[in-house]
Amino acid sequence: MSQPDSDYAPTNSVARKRPGQTVPGRKVMGLGGAWAMAVGGMIGGGIFSTLGVVISVAGKWAALSFLIGGLIAYGTGHSYARLTVRRDAPGGSYGFLRDLGHHRLARLVVWALIAGYVLTVAVYGFTFGAYTANAFGAPEWVAAVASAGAIAMIAGINLMGAKEATIVELFAVWTKLVILLGLAALGLWRWAPERLALPAGEAVGPLGALAGVGVVFMAYEGFQLLSYDYDEMRDAKRTISRAMALSIAATTATYILVAIGAPMLAGAEQIVAREEIALAEAGRAALGTAGVVAITIAAVFSTASAINATVFATARLAGAAARDGELPAAFARTDSGGVPYVGVLVISGLAMLLAIIGGIEQLVEGASFVFLLVFSLVNAIAWQARVTRFWISGLAAIFALAAAIVLVLYVAGVL
Repeated sequence: MSQPDSDYAPTNSVARKRPGQTVPGRKVMGLGGAWAMAVGGMIGGGIFSTLGVVISVAGKWAALSFLIGGLIAYGTGHSYARLTVRRDAPGGSYGFLRDLGHHRLARLVVWALIAGYVLTVAVYGFTFGAYTANAFGAPEWVAAVASAGAIAMIAGINLMGAKEATIVELFAVWTKLVILLGLAALGLWRWAPERLALPAGEAVGPLGALAGVGVVFMAYEGFQLLSYDYDEMRDAKRTISRAMALSIAATTATYILVAIGAPMLAGAEQIVAREEIALAEAGRAALGTAGVVAITIAAVFSTASAINATVFATARLAGAAARDGELPAAFARTDSGGVPYVGVLVISGLAMLLAIIGGIEQLVEGASFVFLLVFSLVNAIAWQARVTRFWISGLAAIFALAAAIVLVLYVAGVL
């Protein structure tokens, strides 16, 4: 039987508030806002950036890859929520490790996480530019400019403060969900399962679904950002647990429906051939130019909300680590509104550079690998701490590590 959460008492906590203490004037995020931040961080560039890559690996089993990834994400979200509630302070995996006295490992993890988040923001920026340039039939340099411009614009919104970032997130999330689910519904309405398979010469078996989990997992990065935003939430203990579970469920369902519906519209072969703008091809097959416009609008809102959610939370993680002496002190600097502006600028700047020079597959695979390793570690911590339903955390730890290993084997050409 698991031990009650209240039995836990961090010994080396980096919390900057006592349990139960509020942070005046900063509680701007209710359940809706927290849910939107998590969904925005996941769906933001996930399905737009990874669908073609996953189908190239898993073929007609791509939906199964998203399902397995969703189950791993659910277990990991459970671990993050329970551990964050126990410490009653933000911090995520970095904070959990410091609580246990593993300061060197915490320092390594925070650097790895920031690198992973920079890669993720770069993927979202790259996707924004690709869809924008495609909509206007513009050359590649326009895509690069649009990528950098999107990241810069969202960085500016983050510098305005938490309330503005949350409002942007809610609007963007609902816009993209309506368009994505509409696209999936059209594909399912036309029901053509034979279009899910790649050409005979590129047949992919069920094992491809396992490799696909490793490739696709970057699309589930985002829910754990809430553990860094804990101080921004109203009724944080209740909000974070509910927002994690609801956001992962909504994201997984959306991914599975789109992974089935989009190929039925455009065909798996065409989705893979145009993987950078895969859903635009599905939109074209469904509604012609109007479909391309609708999907481009969804991609713009999606990637913008993902950049927003990721930069918002990562800058706060960097600020917390800097206050603990694990990152340069500059990251702890805030403006008059409490915004960690140095972190926002540095993270956004590096992401802009990678979005311009990086390839979509390399960025996706690199980010997925980082998060699978970190999530496996957090699940192991939750299992060892015997959080409520700790067996879920144990299973998630095993499957996250297995997916990371399969990803390495795939990249190495073994699978």
